[in-house]
Amino acid sequence: MNILADFSMEFSFLFIVLAIIIVIILSILGRFISLWFQAFVSGTPIPLFNIIGMSLRKIPPQIIVNARINLFKAGLKTITVSDLETHYLAGGHVTDLAIAMIAADKANIPLDWRQATAIDLAGRNLREAVQTSVNPKVIDCPRQGDYMTGVAKDGIQIHVRARVTVRTNITQLVGGATEETIIARVGEGIVSAIGGSETHLQVLEAPQRISKAVLDKGLDSSTAFTILSIDIVEMTLGENIGAKLRAAKAESDKQIAQAEAEKRRAMAVAAEQENIAKVAESQAAVPLAIAEAFKTGKIDVMTYQRYKNLIADTDMRESIARPPEEGKR
Repeated sequence: MNILADFSMEFSFLFIVLAIIIVIILSILGRFISLWFQAFVSGTPIPLFNIIGMSLRKIPPQIIVNARINLFKAGLKTITVSDLETHYLAGGHVTDLAIAMIAADKANIPLDWRQATAIDLAGRNLREAVQTSVNPKVIDCPRQGDYMTGVAKDGIQIHVRARVTVRTNITQLVGGATEETIIARVGEGIVSAIGGSETHLQVLEAPQRISKAVLDKGLDSSTAFTILSIDIVEMTLGENIGAKLRAAKAESDKQIAQAEAEKRRAMAVAAEQENIAKVAESQAAVPLAIAEAFKTGKIDVMTYQRYKNLIADTDMRESIARPPEEGKR
């Protein structure tokens, strides 16, 4: 009896220990079993060991299972659990990627798994890109309420604000230029189109000509967007730059002419002073020449006297012909 009692007690103890172990295992595996059952009833069975393996590989099983179910139910059955795990381990956003691919499929936008993962891993928001492909986006050009300024050929400034409607180009999303490039190119095109107009009145009368001229340049090449339309929303006149430039040029020409005149005057004054110096030098040489002539006997006293009389007569005639000075009238 004692042996049976001891055996019964040992069996009960082992049963209790085993039950506790089973409860612990079931509590640990409960969430995995729940996910397995969720996938099973959704028609996308995933082996339980695969779900447990995800947790061991530091992959959230809930994210992978939910993404797989959503993709499978949406008809994207070729995307496997392994594909989702690989993308998660590479640093991708599995949930957003699944939503984007479902949206692209429903909108008949060609987007395969390889392309989608490349876009996501490149840092682009694939979900937003697909939404922009379905619902085009409006970009203010320029941003923050500023204006683009162009100058027509008649010299009048024109301040412009525009809105650009774009749609994401999925095929060029990897490596394509961003919105900032679109804004810069559109701004450059508008300024160039205004500069090509003969007068500012042509721009004000038909702003759609500016939009069409810019749109025809293919500004969306090598970008992640396709430009659908460019609309001028505001246009105001600025300063008369042409008049200011002409006034500045006239002032500059005036200063140049004054400088040239001053240069010629200075040269004339210098030449006059040089001539006066030469005359003075010549006059200083006259007495020496007369003395030399007396010495050599080339002139006599009577000749010299006639020379002096001639000079005195000349001075008298000049004084008579000279007009009286202002103070002596």
